Amino acid sequence: MLNKRQKFIASSILLSLGFVGIRFLGDDYRFLGIGILAMLSVLSFLWSLDGLGFNATLLVLILPSFFTLGVGLFWFLLPATMFARIPIIILYGIGIYALSLTMNIFTVSSIRTIALARAAKGVGFVLTLFTGFLLYDAILSLRASWFITNIIIYLVSFPLILQGLWSGKLMRQFEKGLIIYSAVLAYGITAIAMVLYFWPVSVVEGAIFLTVSMYVLLGLGQSDQEGRLFRQTVQEYLVIGITVFLAMVLFTSWR
Repeated sequence: MLNKRQKFIASSILLSLGFVGIRFLGDDYRFLGIGILAMLSVLSFLWSLDGLGFNATLLVLILPSFFTLGVGLFWFLLPATMFARIPIIILYGIGIYALSLTMNIFTVSSIRTIALARAAKGVGFVLTLFTGFLLYDAILSLRASWFITNIIIYLVSFPLILQGLWSGKLMRQFEKGLIIYSAVLAYGITAIAMVLYFWPVSVVEGAIFLTVSMYVLLGLGQSDQEGRLFRQTVQEYLVIGITVFLAMVLFTSWR
């Protein structure tokens, strides 16, 4: 019988090996393989985490699956050599293990207050931003139409923001206000993506700016959920957002 930490390690290793297996699939089946691996990540977290129920704690399953999708889609943008992909596999394994520890703390914190909750929120916030960057980069790389691009960005942003805002309070009941709050913030990121579509920026620059937008909006949202939305907090987030925006304006080639 495996204990909880052994389950986390086993899940990290098995899911990482899944990327090795995907390498041997034909091009027509690799996207399907990534989708299956994302579903397997959900099953592995259901197996390894305690305290999950048919309530808001199921939101902890969003980030592992999106993290897997993000790494998987970014995988296709790398050179087809093991020297380029082995570091990504290792990074993914470490990320899944960190997510396992973080989501375990979240589920326990939804029942009782524990000292590690604040540190776990910080880790979850960083991994949410990293996942957002990977997914935004993959979406913008598709070079799809304006309409399709923004729909996909909204569908990605909403669940990431929802679980991010939920981690601010870690309640076990779904709140209608939280869903509306997440929908509004996701629309804000989508509106920014609409502007970027007509802005002469590279894929990476666009993904970075959308990630910074998520950093600002989600950071302010979490501060609001935790009752820490002070004037200084707002100023700190806005300074970072405005600084990145001005940098993009200055370094964008307008020819």
